[in-house]
Amino acid sequence: MADSQFACITETDPVVGIGWRQPHYRELMTRRSPLGFLEVHSENFFAEGGAALAVLEQARAHYPISLHGVGLSLGSVAGIDPWHLDQLARLVQRIDPVRVSDHASFARGRFNGAAVHAADLLPIPFSHEALDVLCANVEQVQTRLKRRFMVENLSSYVRWTALPDELLLEEPEFLSTLAQRTGCSLLVDVNNIYVNALNAQINGAGGDPVQHGLDWLDAMAPTDVGEIHLAGHCRVNDAHGEIVIDDHGSRVCPEVWRLYQHAIGRFGAVPTLIEWDTDIPALEVLLDEAARAQAVIRAASAEKT
Repeated sequence: MADSQFACITETDPVVGIGWRQPHYRELMTRRSPLGFLEVHSENFFAEGGAALAVLEQARAHYPISLHGVGLSLGSVAGIDPWHLDQLARLVQRIDPVRVSDHASFARGRFNGAAVHAADLLPIPFSHEALDVLCANVEQVQTRLKRRFMVENLSSYVRWTALPDELLLEEPEFLSTLAQRTGCSLLVDVNNIYVNALNAQINGAGGDPVQHGLDWLDAMAPTDVGEIHLAGHCRVNDAHGEIVIDDHGSRVCPEVWRLYQHAIGRFGAVPTLIEWDTDIPALEVLLDEAARAQAVIRAASAEKT
């Protein structure tokens, strides 16, 4: 990373990882760049065998692996799909990851008596009833996996309206209560916080999105946070209006870096992931973003000494 303005990650201090996607499989295994961990999407490795699982096992010999899921549907009233949970449990046993996570969302339900899956991360209301459902499902997952699980805050593009006399919690309180009741850990996606604040501003809520993010982070207990995600987003403005999309397709923006600095100052040297899932660039770009995150952690540690 000779062209980077940031010091590279060294063998002695990495706690920052990258999302390991297929275009970089061969190059990373050849370079063995110093990284804290690699994250993969759990569902891509559910098959009994094959090339994908063989590559993951090769990576596991050199890097800690974090399994990040998108299909458990933790907020579903229909409950956890037993087959999906069985496949995840088998993968966890095989890979022995450092962390396992999914989202505070739902995708699974019942329609005309049959189970259906939306193949998307749909938001759940921050109600006490929804919290009970989420807690029960997270506890089921932790019992099956025999380990502490992580739950990520969601970027959402629709909003729930409270029923008459229904009290909705603020998202940080909702997630903090989840952690307290289940013992799970929280995966804080800083970009998702900022994207949601931008979309609220577009929809007329007003306020400063960065300040919203700072307040959001201040509402979380440091002991509950097990990992942080950083990513890029994009703005879409078409005939249907304007919206900000968490597309994981660009570098982390300055405002999200500011929120990340605050998060590290508050939570400490939390393992941090650089996510990049669309328009995937050269591996060097991801390593450069990872080095920048590591520089933030180093600077925060230096301030405390």
